[in-house]
Amino acid sequence: MEVKDILPTRPYLPAEPFDTAHAVDALAALAQPTRLAVFRRLVEFAPEGLNAGAIGAALDLAPPTLSFHLKELVNAGLVVDQREGRHIRYRADLAAMNALIGYLTDNCCRGQGRLVDGAECAPARASSACAPNSPRATRRR
Repeated sequence: MEVKDILPTRPYLPAEPFDTAHAVDALAALAQPTRLAVFRRLVEFAPEGLNAGAIGAALDLAPPTLSFHLKELVNAGLVVDQREGRHIRYRADLAAMNALIGYLTDNCCRGQGRLVDGAECAPARASSACAPNSPRATRRR
């Protein structure tokens, strides 16, 4: 597998549609602090990934605890595991992560487009369409 096969060509656009059930599973897996830390560590080392020993040492996790959390992330489709001899390498599934982001932002700009750079809607939309309203901007003086 080459790096180009793992990394998305365009940010936030999934390779295939992400449905509500998959989104709920992925978000539930990430809603636990240890799993979120493991996933973020794997994203940091993407696309190569890490073996369980390196993850456990970096996050100070006991092997059974780490194994449980990795299994949950694999079952949620956010992590891919690959046997390498006696070891298993874990990789963040960047396509799944981007599909989740795409699913969450599909209705940005009042349902008329996805985020294209993480900060603004597609070019045809006003830049303020997805910008959060700042409490300072709406507060009277």
